[in-house]
Amino acid sequence: MSDPEILALATPDWITTRVTVRGPADALARFRAAARGPGLIPWLVDWDYEETRLLAPMAPHGPAARTLARLLRQAGEARALRARAQTGCPFDLQRLVPVPAPILQLGEEAPSARRWLWEHWGTTWPLRQVTLTERAARRRDSVRLEIGFVSADWTPWRALQRIRADWPGLAFTVHPVGDGA
Repeated sequence: MSDPEILALATPDWITTRVTVRGPADALARFRAAARGPGLIPWLVDWDYEETRLLAPMAPHGPAARTLARLLRQAGEARALRARAQTGCPFDLQRLVPVPAPILQLGEEAPSARRWLWEHWGTTWPLRQVTLTERAARRRDSVRLEIGFVSADWTPWRALQRIRADWPGLAFTVHPVGDGA
């Protein structure tokens, strides 16, 4: 699936997946801390370009159009900063398998950015509807996490392979559940 047209589907199929993570309580606490983030891909936005793009159709309406375009840009920048500061997602792929800065600079519409996501995550969108439940395991010194999420087009198996390699003290079990619509 390396065709850029396929990688940029406007309306993907959504797949529900459950991942069970087992291991020592201290290792799982470190994993939980490392995995928590805003749950988004921090694409770099050219705000000068965006302001110009917003201004273009409004320019004939005079100086107020320039002011409106500037205010819309400022609102967009502020919203992006707030979103990046959030930590409400308990299983953020960007925290665990980060998209490199040169790829982020390309923007989310770039075919090579989508290709990178497919090749390294196994999905081309951030996870959605992420939940995390912690349970005691059978052994006293062990804990079990149940992570549920919905992913675009496929379970992010490539990211999960990398996460398994990066966290060898933990056991991961992946359960694709079905249609996440």
